[in-house]
Amino acid sequence: MSSSVAPVLVTGALGNVGRYVVAGLLDKGAPVRAADLDVGRIHAELGDSVQAAQFDFTDARTWKATFSNVKTMFLVRPPQLSNIARDMVPALKAAQQAGVEHVVLLSLQGAENNKVVPHAKIEDWLRSSSLTWTFIRPSFFMENLSSTHASDIRDHDEIVVPAGNGRTSFAAAADVAATACIPLLRPREHLNTAYTPTGSDALTYNEVAASLSDVLGRAIRYTKPGVPRYVLHAHRELGMPWAMVLVTTAIYTVARLGKASGMTTDVERVTGRPPMEFSHWAMNHRSVWE
Repeated sequence: MSSSVAPVLVTGALGNVGRYVVAGLLDKGAPVRAADLDVGRIHAELGDSVQAAQFDFTDARTWKATFSNVKTMFLVRPPQLSNIARDMVPALKAAQQAGVEHVVLLSLQGAENNKVVPHAKIEDWLRSSSLTWTFIRPSFFMENLSSTHASDIRDHDEIVVPAGNGRTSFAAAADVAATACIPLLRPREHLNTAYTPTGSDALTYNEVAASLSDVLGRAIRYTKPGVPRYVLHAHRELGMPWAMVLVTTAIYTVARLGKASGMTTDVERVTGRPPMEFSHWAMNHRSVWE
């Protein structure tokens, strides 16, 4: 890897989206600095083609090496950080001072209208800064079903989310990452622009359960809990910290109110290919629930 070419910084490189972003950038021949808490895991899981950087938004000792010689970065909010002004802005200011020019933020569908979610505060800060930015505001990740809610589906054959009968335009992490890679590689073409990657269809959770039932060959139920039951379940059974419980509850409330069903053509418009269908994604991930 040439040291004369500024690497693209990918924070949250070990996450569902981050690892796809790393792979997509490497596939395009771009030098990548993969940043996360565990350097050993970066080397083990992402290979030797990346520059590995130990990075913690709340540990200033990790900032200098991470931001050095970086012009463009992929920004992911760690789910445990909800106090943006305290826990993330100091690191972002350090990035700006170190010479970072363009930030591609993994945000959230509707963040511009939902000031409760932490992503909106990051967007506001980036707008007020001298940095240029691209906001990637995906709809609800398919991967939440194969990670956060995997145990409910695998062990109890049920989906426990308070989304009512609302439709959700699910997006696959690979499609979101592919959409993010383009402005990371060609930032000048996507300055101060927001994209909302969605899937090819908007589904109710009853339809999601039916699709998973077909893929797994057993009945998966959508229990349609109210908010109080979900809050207790998420904290006690799924082990979510309270900050994450509140954020996910807000997201599911948006779905229940029918505001998560919006479809876009942004994946195809930016990447040149259509997004993955839910049934195709579920078939690829079925081992998680078996």
